[in-house]
Amino acid sequence: MSAEILIIDDNSDIRFLISSLLKDLGFYIRQAANYNQALSEIDKKLPDVAIIDVKLDKGDNDGIELLTHIKKKDIDIPVIIISGHANIKMAVDSLKSGAFEFIQKPFDSQRLINFVNRAVENYSLKKENKNLQNKLFHSYDLIGKSSFILKLKEQINKLALTESRIFILGPTGSGKELVARKIHKNSNRAKKALIILNGALLDPEKYELELFGSENNDGTIHYGAFEKASEGILLIDEVSEIPLETQAKILRVLTDQKFKRINGHHDINVNVRIICTSSKNIRKEIDNGNFREDLYHRLNVVPIILEPLKNRTEDIPLLIDYFSKTISETYGIAKLKIDTNNPYFFEYDWPGNVRELRNLVERIAILSPNEKNENINMIINESLKKVSINKTDISEKNFSFPLKEARENFEKSYLTLQLKKFKGNISKTADFVGMERSALHRKLKTLGIKGIN
Repeated sequence: MSAEILIIDDNSDIRFLISSLLKDLGFYIRQAANYNQALSEIDKKLPDVAIIDVKLDKGDNDGIELLTHIKKKDIDIPVIIISGHANIKMAVDSLKSGAFEFIQKPFDSQRLINFVNRAVENYSLKKENKNLQNKLFHSYDLIGKSSFILKLKEQINKLALTESRIFILGPTGSGKELVARKIHKNSNRAKKALIILNGALLDPEKYELELFGSENNDGTIHYGAFEKASEGILLIDEVSEIPLETQAKILRVLTDQKFKRINGHHDINVNVRIICTSSKNIRKEIDNGNFREDLYHRLNVVPIILEPLKNRTEDIPLLIDYFSKTISETYGIAKLKIDTNNPYFFEYDWPGNVRELRNLVERIAILSPNEKNENINMIINESLKKVSINKTDISEKNFSFPLKEARENFEKSYLTLQLKKFKGNISKTADFVGMERSALHRKLKTLGIKGIN
């Protein structure tokens, strides 16, 4: 998507000149001819770059006031100040107020183009960084006022200062990685690395390579997660997905505090704190022979069990407010006007938990960034409406099933319906239901659901 440039100048010839130059380079252009128009355009949607004349129709420092107004909304947006009455003091004041560059009229066209290109590149990098942070909830904060969240924060503060191994259990999207990051941030190992290895995403043949590294024939070394996390913390996400053979080798590392790289001949000593997560019932995985009980006891020194969002609905308004603020900042739009009292928020089961809620807020930001409440409520209601299930699925016969079987019947009906809605597209279905793509694949396989066109 092309960068958006807002040109603010009371001289129509200047606006036309700059607009023509930048349009030829593929930029999307918006214009404002006076102070009030400029305020309206800025408040409607923040640009990627603003070019502002110092003197407009309200006074000698109109441009500086608009610069300050933009910086209050998003300090990272580059603003280029232009003036036909420039002096050194004006230039210095502009730069002190946060201007990206100051240009005196008449200006060299190529010089202006160079400044705009640099400004766009600068802002793009900062925006990309913001987006990355946004994926991690922008910070390591745990949002909520429920008794569960309050106890969790207290537990994290205590555990962070210990060296105990921790096993975090919770459904998909409940914040397992977030809790691990919070522990790392507050720990004595905070200045060292936090290395994350996702057991659900790795090729089964690469588990050992990624964990232990290798020594190659040409003398080069591929360092594994254990070495990369030296003196720090290794987070093994979805540890239950790791093959039994590799589990045995992890157990030996935990017992002996050393290992050998693949094709290596010398022991590597390790000083790593281990945190593991799983969205599965580990006891069931042990009973089914999929996970070593001795490894479980080594890892499960201190368990942390995360509640699904449906069990702490009092946190939903605070989470919506938090996501509305951070996502609005990321997209450069006004804070979303979401009615946190909408009953759909509290009646919905949230199978994707906090991640699903955040995805919904982002969906609103994309589809209706400046819409009225009723339009936003339509998106919410459409996204969270009860799944219509075939009458045969809720008949008396089905109520006679054990809970496990009844749940499986519902999941099968629900996922089949969603797959049909998205014409068999796994990625879109996974995003909508709030599951990782790989987790959805496994769930479909377990339920015996085949591809739907």
